[in-house]
Amino acid sequence: MNIREFWVYKRKQLSPSPHKSKSKKNSYIPHLIDWHPRVLQVLDWGVTFSTVVLSLLMLLTRFPGMELLEIGPNWLLIWVVAWSIKRSALESTLAGIVLGLLQDAITFPNPTHTLGLGLVGITTSLFQKRRFIQEDFISIALIVFGMSVLTETIFAFQLIFVGDRNPKEIWTHYQKIVLASAILSSLWAPVVYYPLNCWWQKLRSVQIAISTKL
Repeated sequence: MNIREFWVYKRKQLSPSPHKSKSKKNSYIPHLIDWHPRVLQVLDWGVTFSTVVLSLLMLLTRFPGMELLEIGPNWLLIWVVAWSIKRSALESTLAGIVLGLLQDAITFPNPTHTLGLGLVGITTSLFQKRRFIQEDFISIALIVFGMSVLTETIFAFQLIFVGDRNPKEIWTHYQKIVLASAILSSLWAPVVYYPLNCWWQKLRSVQIAISTKL
């Protein structure tokens, strides 16, 4: 065996076979497939509930480097956008309303956050149905930026309609908040969207695999 034949032989030994590489690609959900569908559903509810609670806690927390003009990211808005990308308009709207009520519970119910987050849910869902947005990080950041502007605008109009504050002061404060919130929320959007999207995609693949097996 000459040197060339020796290296060809060693390369064949080191290179993985196509069957092995294919099995590795399809082995990211081997244990979940064996789970009972109800257990998977409970696990999905647990992941959804825990991420919502974490987003609520993040609203009350300020870490270094996560503030701009004393404004932090709108974590609940990012969560609603991530949820609404692959959900129906009804599911997205209900999620936005529920999270808006939760935000009202930890902040102040008047003006309410339910109107803004509800519109974010239904708008994101309708955009995705018409294929106006893609599922890459840039598209998610852009839609979070736009939805942040929408929610802050709705909140500012509610403050004006209440009538107990000067509209000029509200407008000045609004310009400061909307830009800072939109920039920070769009920058941090992939941090929330990527793990949630990966989990929901894997869960959907498992459910399809279980249904075909049955």
